[in-house]
Amino acid sequence: MIETRGKRKVRMGRVTSDASEKTITVSIDRTFRHPLYSRVVRSKKKLYVHDENNDAKLGDLVEVMETRPLSKTKRWRLTKIVERAK
Repeated sequence: MIETRGKRKVRMGRVTSDASEKTITVSIDRTFRHPLYSRVVRSKKKLYVHDENNDAKLGDLVEVMETRPLSKTKRWRLTKIVERAK
């Protein structure tokens, strides 16, 4: 019997820290219109991402994918670096 996995979440964000070994911190910025007050609201989420080869550097735009829990806080892994920091 062939088992298929569910669709995994994919997000894009900026690397805010690369100080840890094989771990980067990615900030996901999102803007949306408030449903009642129609004001544009900005929200930010911080993800801990597994970076096996320590490729990503501070300021890079990266794509991350949801994965199984790798540690207490890490639930995402780096799939590709979209844009390098200037």
